[in-house]
Amino acid sequence: MFDFTDKLIVVTGAAQGIGAAVVRSLLQAGATVIGLDIQPEKLESLRIELASPQFEPYPVDVSDSLAVKKIVDHIEKNIGAIAGLVNVAGVLVPKPVVSLTDTDWSRTFAVNTTGVFNISRSVAQAMIPRKNGAIVTVGSNAASVPRQEMSAYAASKAAATHFTRCLGLELASSGIRCNVVSPGSTDTPMQHMFWTDDTAKDAVIKGSLNTFRTGIPLGKIASPKDIAEGILFLLSEQACHITMHDLRVDGGATLGA
Repeated sequence: MFDFTDKLIVVTGAAQGIGAAVVRSLLQAGATVIGLDIQPEKLESLRIELASPQFEPYPVDVSDSLAVKKIVDHIEKNIGAIAGLVNVAGVLVPKPVVSLTDTDWSRTFAVNTTGVFNISRSVAQAMIPRKNGAIVTVGSNAASVPRQEMSAYAASKAAATHFTRCLGLELASSGIRCNVVSPGSTDTPMQHMFWTDDTAKDAVIKGSLNTFRTGIPLGKIASPKDIAEGILFLLSEQACHITMHDLRVDGGATLGA
């Protein structure tokens, strides 16, 4: 359905979960993919698994603006022009507000919000002269609906979502589209942090009055590939007239709110 032949796409948080699914889907669609992640061992494992000359992994901390600028400059000068960026890198510290530490809060925003700013700024600077490109940020349905013990994560994703919309407005005149994909519960290591027994998955689908969660109307947890498909759509030419949009991929869990 999607054709990314001769397109160079950068994916952050590429080593696992949604990021790795995006890498796989892009490679299947013909793209050359640069995978960025703070976990070098997992990146290397993915490289070995994929065994594709069109995938190049680079360890980097997206919260480090100088490191991000350096890697973007390296890609542009030595590999090729970046046609698309997917911001997936994220961290979650599930704690009540009164238990969050300063470090919990600052690290969450450093990765989930500042990290999006750092690499989006560097990539946008490279895209503007070419007057072409697409940026997709992975947000969260928690950015629009309150969740217990997810305050830092939800707030950081809300900030990243609105930042991406503002970026899209500023870059529209340069023909660069900026959109958001907001997943709900997805079968990833981050989701598994909440699962304590074999019934946990069914409990997420069913929902809970005690924690004010509505459950998932479609009756299933998303797979990482489900999220990747939405991301590829917004990166693709099929979405050539879509920008500043937030695509909710949560099986109806937030009832469109």
